[in-house]
Amino acid sequence: MIENLIYNKKNMFFLIAGPCVIEEEEKTYQIAEKIFEITKKHEIPFIFKASYKKANRSRIDSFTGIGDEKGLNILKNISKNLKIPVTTDVHSSEEVFLASKYVQMIQIPAFLCRQTDILINAGKTNNYVNIKKGQFCSAESVKYMVEKVASQGNKNIIITERGNSFGYEDLVVDIRNIPILKSLNKKVVLDVTHSLQKPNQKIGVSGGTPEFIETIACAGIAAQVNGIFLETHPNPKKAMSDGTTMLELNKLEKLIIKLKAIRNVVI
Repeated sequence: MIENLIYNKKNMFFLIAGPCVIEEEEKTYQIAEKIFEITKKHEIPFIFKASYKKANRSRIDSFTGIGDEKGLNILKNISKNLKIPVTTDVHSSEEVFLASKYVQMIQIPAFLCRQTDILINAGKTNNYVNIKKGQFCSAESVKYMVEKVASQGNKNIIITERGNSFGYEDLVVDIRNIPILKSLNKKVVLDVTHSLQKPNQKIGVSGGTPEFIETIACAGIAAQVNGIFLETHPNPKKAMSDGTTMLELNKLEKLIIKLKAIRNVVI
């Protein structure tokens, strides 16, 4: 299912998108259906993303999910009902095998991108594996993460660029990383929402600059990135996680139209 999307005949970029975390079943379905409607209209290959559990929140009182099994079943049903692939992130080597039964793509979080046990187990699943490059990593070092997954005979690997730490409370995207990562002969994705985080805020909640989502996304498409990753929500200010960086859902279609226009020029 994923193979046909990321290696599509029109060489169009693919979209990995959804809310940061599953907040409730009805809302998650509404977001998935709206993105599906937009991407189908504009012929953009689409993979739905949502975390079933957030194990990496800054504060002990932050929302982490509605329950593992409930969240994973929501993802499984979205995939079945909309006939689209879905992805979620994992935070331990044990979680890999659990999540792989419900989703077609395993996402390796940026802060865990060098964890050998997680990468090895992800390779064993034969699911697609999306390695998010850590904020502390060079593009060149991603080679060794890819090798860990591939050592298990799994070649279904994509790589996501999501910026690098710039001081204590900022991230920057080095567009040069896109061709460097593509030299590994894997599809490369640009995360245009997490790249705009303002991490490590003293209040224990990450800030962000979502007003630059379009800027980063356009730059990535111009650099011929293969896919775009973004988190979106009908009302980011009320989102349970990462609301300060998410794209408002009603702004997605306008962005897709612009990115598609740029893509048609550069391919």
